[in-house]
Amino acid sequence: MLEACHERVQRTLGLLGRLRTHVREHGADDDARQAARDVLRYFDIAAPLHHQDEELHVFPLLLAQAPPDVRALVQQLQQDHVAMTTDWAAARGCLQALADGAACAFSADDEAALDRFAGRYGAHIAAEEGLAYPTAGALLAPQALAAMGQEMAARRGAVSVSK
Repeated sequence: MLEACHERVQRTLGLLGRLRTHVREHGADDDARQAARDVLRYFDIAAPLHHQDEELHVFPLLLAQAPPDVRALVQQLQQDHVAMTTDWAAARGCLQALADGAACAFSADDEAALDRFAGRYGAHIAAEEGLAYPTAGALLAPQALAAMGQEMAARRGAVSVSK
């Protein structure tokens, strides 16, 4: 489930990139406003749940059982979550203004905030998928992984069906 969330993050970051290009070339038309609303919705709702999943399920396990290099990475990933929250707060304002029709372009400061947000997210995902997730997967039994996935789905209101 965590990797599926990363795929959605990557798709949404891709949408953000296309939105930025669209706004530079065509301005803030209806398509741009809808794309901004889609990006806002994902990073306001789904992304914080994903971070919560990691903070509750993955990071404690790794801090308790992983080798020192992975524990150091987890500490950086936790710091990333704090920084990403700050980055999102800076980036979301210009997206909200665009979505509301109050802005017709991104300023240089807006572009810098969006770059910072997208860049940190991309590096964060690479670190998680490159080392943190494989290490966690090796430490957990398949049943524990399945239970973790069910709890994550339940937190999102999904109904789990056991076979």
